[in-house]
Amino acid sequence: MTPEDLQKQIQETSPWIQSVRDEMAQVLVGQSQLVDRLLIGLLCNGHILLEGVPGLAKTLAVKALSGSLSTSFSRFQFTPDLLPADLVGTMVYHPQITKFEPKLGPIFNNLILADEINRAPAKVQSALLEAMQERQVTLGDKSYPLPEPFLVLATQNPIDQEGTYQLPEAQLDRFLLKVTVGYPTKDEELAILERMATSTKPYETQPVATPAQIAAARDTVNHIHIDPAIRKYIVQIIHTTRFPSLVDAGLKNLVRAGASPRGTINLALTARALAFMNGRGFVTPQDVKDMAADVLRHRILLSYEAEAEEVSADSIVERIMSKVPVP
Repeated sequence: MTPEDLQKQIQETSPWIQSVRDEMAQVLVGQSQLVDRLLIGLLCNGHILLEGVPGLAKTLAVKALSGSLSTSFSRFQFTPDLLPADLVGTMVYHPQITKFEPKLGPIFNNLILADEINRAPAKVQSALLEAMQERQVTLGDKSYPLPEPFLVLATQNPIDQEGTYQLPEAQLDRFLLKVTVGYPTKDEELAILERMATSTKPYETQPVATPAQIAAARDTVNHIHIDPAIRKYIVQIIHTTRFPSLVDAGLKNLVRAGASPRGTINLALTARALAFMNGRGFVTPQDVKDMAADVLRHRILLSYEAEAEEVSADSIVERIMSKVPVP
């Protein structure tokens, strides 16, 4: 495909992005980066973990996104007594025909909101892990494919750890992005007050995009050009997360394990999606820089020394990005 053909295809397959942004803006004030990260997850066919204190519109953002798309939606409030069958379904015995039949669970929807995902026990996490990675559910001796698109958008609260189960590293690695949601500015909070502090029913988003449009956009994202120099830049960043002391002696003994090859793939894929959303047919180093923290913060395992010194994964990513030469 020539650059001209690719640019034309981008123009044809991207208008729904702005339509979804505008529709979600009817509900959300600010949080433009959060909205863009949700759209990148949709374009990359990857799951997203949202982390922030209660009341920052994490759940509202996911519901607004689902309302903007002509897709099915299901919300789970994860609790310690949740069972895998509550999520994926089970086999039900029918005495009339003397056989078991599958009763598919609510996970068989396009968008899944896993609210407070770290409150569910290990068996539920294991069932969700298969759905996220294999995009299928096994009931009895048969596997059932999940619908397309299928996207898990999970939330967790970073401050209240009572009654929670830490997500295993294998599951964290399945999330394309981990997005930290911060407080709004004073102007944004004033706008939230003026819009939301009423007794009337809040605005509900309307569908402005279809699964066919999403699929077409994904196909275009796959054709976004990544220069060999930028590919090497991405690999060098990931390699440095595993051996950070090679570029910064101050990072020695702070990282227990770096990002996996899945991090390499996801950093390239999200950089492509960001370029697509910005109307470009090629990836720039800035695209990689913009996505690095969200792709890597949950893939870097800190040492006990780093935790004792209160060093965050974000600060390590920032220091690595400042040291790795930009092409």
